[in-house]
Amino acid sequence: MNENSKELAGKIAVVTGAGRNIGKAIALALAEGGATVIVNARANRSEADAVVREIEAAGGKAVAVMGDIADPATAKNLAAAARKLGRLDFLINNAAVRKETPLEKISFEEWRQVHAIILDGAFHCVQACAPLIRKSGAGAIVNIGGMSAHGGSKHRVHVLTAKSALVGFTKALAHDLAEDHVTVNYLSPGLIATARDPNAPEPQHHGVQKTLTGGRGKPEDVAAAVRFLCGPGARYITGQTIHANGGAYLP
Repeated sequence: MNENSKELAGKIAVVTGAGRNIGKAIALALAEGGATVIVNARANRSEADAVVREIEAAGGKAVAVMGDIADPATAKNLAAAARKLGRLDFLINNAAVRKETPLEKISFEEWRQVHAIILDGAFHCVQACAPLIRKSGAGAIVNIGGMSAHGGSKHRVHVLTAKSALVGFTKALAHDLAEDHVTVNYLSPGLIATARDPNAPEPQHHGVQKTLTGGRGKPEDVAAAVRFLCGPGARYITGQTIHANGGAYLP
């Protein structure tokens, strides 16, 4: 892809969990492609505003919409922001939590919290945004999964279950939205170098899995794949699980 192209010009995108790391990189990549980006973050307004400023400084357009996507009202607010901008073409369901808790210590409250954000949140956003995306004529939804949901990992029963469910969700949506020329795909990143809580331990599976390419990937590697899936060159790709992990997991 020509990095100087504006293949997404005139399009509008919603990116959830876009205040940092992979979500931020996705927002920046779509804006670089010419899309106006609705930047969602749960609570850290300063991070969301910083992403908007970075997009604007590069000549793009963006707006921040705060809120927890586990709350259906946030999804409705994201759709309302898109209506105000006149359309919606892309929805990137990226927001997630990646807790590591031994099975016996996972409370039902924690189980539901994880599913509420990863799975319920994606459902809320799709249901609120689908009527607009159907009108795009070339819409795209990308659900962001994770490598451990496919290869397994200790202490992530709740996270892996929710991420795995997104695969079925993706396939069902691909069927439901195909008649309106909306593609729906599941992108699974793995071993990506992201900023983490300095007091939190390294994810367990990072210590046992290695890439074939050497070293870890960057958020920008994932973002480039999302930009492609939203672009005109990916209109024949739908209902697929696509892995971006440097060969650490080979399905």
